[in-house]
Amino acid sequence: MTSFEPISPDQREWTESRFTVPSIHCAGCIGKIERGLGAVAGIDRARVNFSTRRVLVRHEPALSEGELLAELGNLGFEAQPSVSELALQDDTETRLLLTALAVAGFGMMNVMLLSVSVWSGAIGATRDLFHWLSALVAVPVVAYAGRPFFRSAVTVLRKGRTNMDVPISIGVLLATGLSIFETATGGPHAYFDGAVMLLFFLLSGRVLDAMMRDRARAGIGALLARMGREATIVGTDGSSKRVQAERIEPGMLMQVAAGEALAADGEVVSGKGLLDASMLTGESVPISAVPGTTVYAGMVNLGQPFTARVTAAADDTAIAEIARLMAEAGQPRSRYVRIADRASRLYAPAVHTLALLSLIGWLMAGAGLHQALLIAVAVLIITCPCALGLAVPVAHVVIAGALMKGGVLVKDGSALERLAEVDYAVFDKTGTLTLGEPRPEVLDFLSTREKAIALGLAQSSRHPLSRGLAAALRAEQIMAAPLEDIKELSGEGITGVARDLGAVALTRNDHAKRSSCELRVGKARHVITFNDPVRPDARATIEILSTMNIAASVLSGDAAGPVAEVAGKLSLPCIAGVRPAGKLACLEELRVSGKKVLMVGDGLNDGPALAAAHVSIAPASASDVSRQAADAVFLGDSILPVARAVNAARKTMRIVRQNFTLAVGYNILAVPLAVAGFVTPLVAALAMSLSSLIVVGNSLRLARAA
Repeated sequence: MTSFEPISPDQREWTESRFTVPSIHCAGCIGKIERGLGAVAGIDRARVNFSTRRVLVRHEPALSEGELLAELGNLGFEAQPSVSELALQDDTETRLLLTALAVAGFGMMNVMLLSVSVWSGAIGATRDLFHWLSALVAVPVVAYAGRPFFRSAVTVLRKGRTNMDVPISIGVLLATGLSIFETATGGPHAYFDGAVMLLFFLLSGRVLDAMMRDRARAGIGALLARMGREATIVGTDGSSKRVQAERIEPGMLMQVAAGEALAADGEVVSGKGLLDASMLTGESVPISAVPGTTVYAGMVNLGQPFTARVTAAADDTAIAEIARLMAEAGQPRSRYVRIADRASRLYAPAVHTLALLSLIGWLMAGAGLHQALLIAVAVLIITCPCALGLAVPVAHVVIAGALMKGGVLVKDGSALERLAEVDYAVFDKTGTLTLGEPRPEVLDFLSTREKAIALGLAQSSRHPLSRGLAAALRAEQIMAAPLEDIKELSGEGITGVARDLGAVALTRNDHAKRSSCELRVGKARHVITFNDPVRPDARATIEILSTMNIAASVLSGDAAGPVAEVAGKLSLPCIAGVRPAGKLACLEELRVSGKKVLMVGDGLNDGPALAAAHVSIAPASASDVSRQAADAVFLGDSILPVARAVNAARKTMRIVRQNFTLAVGYNILAVPLAVAGFVTPLVAALAMSLSSLIVVGNSLRLARAA
């Protein structure tokens, strides 16, 4: 008898779509989109990337892109499909905001100058003249500089919704309208200066926000700029033509000239090159490109031309994958973001209610309509939670950019919060604490001529021992000897012919207990033994973690001898011969004991442990599974970025807590004053804008934290 079980959501077929939503500017927008789309049938989940203003939607294939755009529109957000990661990021939004800011700044300075005479005691016709002059400047300035807020407010109101820009727009328009009424009726007070100043400071915050987004994306642009923008493609008839990177497809034959950057991933099919792969590996020593070698977009051919068959192009290349990891660095879904999300969700109805109650209360207390409206406007302006909405995302964007420069790609903003809580670190051995690249222990017993022959053989092989030997010899500035008739026998070694010595070979050595190979030059036989060197700064990393009260240990599936050797060099306890299930059991035991565990690993067998740990980091050289499971990736040979990331995460959480204190403290002090009638719209504009600028300025301190 066969039983059938319902298909779990994780077993269903899903596809992903990406959209650009320019109007995302606060935690409230993030929450509204993620909750709204998450409630739509056929959508598994939606994730908003604050730094790039993109939305990633995981949904059933039956849902079309047009339907998803319509759902975003129903939520009050205009969107368009995201362009390829290969498309260069432009700064159109920043330039538009800068123009609006310049107009607002011009208007503010002139209106403030005109207001000096009124503040100095001008009365009668003189006061009225300066009010009219202020109106002539302020009204067009408000109409132009206020467009970013007015458009956003109108869009959501048409959908029957509200956002932060609605009360801002109401406050600015009411202050401007009341000022026009006062001017037309010869009243003593006008608040053109307050309306224009409010726009200036609000736009200042938006411009800073946009500039930080641009800076967070600058690393992506710099990375993609290293990739070849076009390639020479060879047709089936032997003809060749230049093709843009976006139009290259897998299976095409790509000719790579000397000095050219690769425009796609591929596998060498003919010719020999010498590649600068430092951008992807952090290794400054060039690598050989021979038939069978896998090459990646962004590598630069330093040697002879070669031909490669394209295996991945455009958004599927390794460099595009790294760019996506970098783009996801500003993803803010921490506990603090959820707090700000809930607060922002309640903001619009709460502030509208408070402003209305203030208006009614003052009218009941005997105040005139004009005074009551001014107090209501001040309440609308001063309660804007921009500072609260920026408290977490701005800090995440700034530190993500700083960590990128330091060689750490953080995939999720919540990882920063978890990384700050770490009190125990578990390291895998091979490829994590060690480079995962065998290097010869001693080469001094070889003559310079023998070393040149060894390099000539080793650089033509993709075997790990050959690569390690070649890297070590190049580090000694050895030049490869010219060899002829080079052949590689899989699993046996590589042979060749030297003009003056005859047959030479680099072969496997089955008699040694350690990893080794045998170099044969004429009648001479030399056994070269290898070890896997510990990563540079590994001991320094462990010591830094110790100063942060983070204990560490080694947890590896390798044999006890090599694990104990590496652990001994770093003075760490270790457990060897552990299978993936065993690693999970060890992590669970640590979790039950109250530890917040950081897992650092690179192999396929580390994937489950990386996913199960409190937070995880993998080297860029790790397997695809490990990189996807990890919360962050570090580049290069040094492991020191791991300690730097923990330190930066702790600093970030301190800044976030400070931002919350500043934002909440501002409202606790300012709102009662506004409701009590002690704050004019001008003072409200200054206070609200100053609170946002303080939060942004406090977050900018993180720019040097990594």
